[in-house]
Amino acid sequence: MIYIDTSVALSQLFAEDRKPRLSLWAQPLIASRLLEYEVWTRLNTLGLNDSHGDWARQLIEGIALVELVPPVLERVLDPFPMPVRTLDALHLATLHHLISSGLRIELASYDLRMNQVAETMGVPLVSDL
Repeated sequence: MIYIDTSVALSQLFAEDRKPRLSLWAQPLIASRLLEYEVWTRLNTLGLNDSHGDWARQLIEGIALVELVPPVLERVLDPFPMPVRTLDALHLATLHHLISSGLRIELASYDLRMNQVAETMGVPLVSDL
């Protein structure tokens, strides 16, 4: 299973130069519900709801979303191995929750800081992103 960070979803949505391989989208994908909020906030900020809204819905529908439940939020209260931003902490706490539940997960992210913290936490990264 692959945990999709918002940076990967947005790169696919906006067809950026650096975007994930197509085969990634055929894998079982999971993310925090936070991804949905971040994607829509970016579309709203850029005024791209009309041009990208349907595509965003399709992309999000292909990802299992984990709610920000109390165990996830409680993990954010504990320190991480290195400093993290608030939204990254919520993603990393979701990852921690899923791994603690026994799931084997790799992280797909273009955020170097997030990748460093995740690796320090023992989370494997998708190598051919």
